[in-house]
Amino acid sequence: MDRRLLEDLLTRVQRGEVTTADALAALRDLPFSDLTFAKPDHHRSLRTGLPEVIFGEGKSVVHIVEIAERLVARGDNVLVTRLGPEQARALLEAAPEFRYEAEARLAVREVVPVTVTGKGTVLVVSAGTSDHAVCEEAAWTATLAGNAVERLYDVGVAGIHRLLENRARLDAARVLIVVAGMEGALPSVVGGLVAIPVIAVPTSVGYGASFGGLAALLGMLNTCSAGVTVVNIDNGFGAGIAASRINHL
Repeated sequence: MDRRLLEDLLTRVQRGEVTTADALAALRDLPFSDLTFAKPDHHRSLRTGLPEVIFGEGKSVVHIVEIAERLVARGDNVLVTRLGPEQARALLEAAPEFRYEAEARLAVREVVPVTVTGKGTVLVVSAGTSDHAVCEEAAWTATLAGNAVERLYDVGVAGIHRLLENRARLDAARVLIVVAGMEGALPSVVGGLVAIPVIAVPTSVGYGASFGGLAALLGMLNTCSAGVTVVNIDNGFGAGIAASRINHL
């Protein structure tokens, strides 16, 4: 349940516009719903400021729709991540209220308009075009969490002048999400240039010895740039949430 909806309900009870019995009925399923196959967490937005997010990979569209309906009934916006094209087509047929962002591989259903509440800009920086999907997942996640988001793409270390030409944009942001595959060098370079939080995202992009992103992950974990934080391989969603929390402090 959205905090604003809960505050409105309690205010209406206080004014005598809603009976105690009706309020109890509305609050009965506040913690979670039991769908047998899943237990959507309706309390998450009150605890963390963001509703539960549906990880789409491996789930049937029927299950996604049913979970989404429970979240919507509690006034929550719905975000479905890691949604492939075939799943997305089936989801849009079953629930046309969703919109699909193909580049980010996610679907969104807005019940309440998203307003910008973050204190600054989250800038998503990519090393190469092949990292685009992970970047877009991070960017859309941060946007839907109420942040102003900008993008600075294809500025990897193979042509470092492209990054340095955008130094002012790096300094103007409040949080940076830096995404890179291959050897994962870009976050180290960026971390040595700025005095703001840097969240590094390794991607699975690369040739054989990159081991599906492990080389980039280890490179970022071993960075000599102090203060760079690293999330899991291809975890644009996690980076977007982390950036949002920092930006709302």
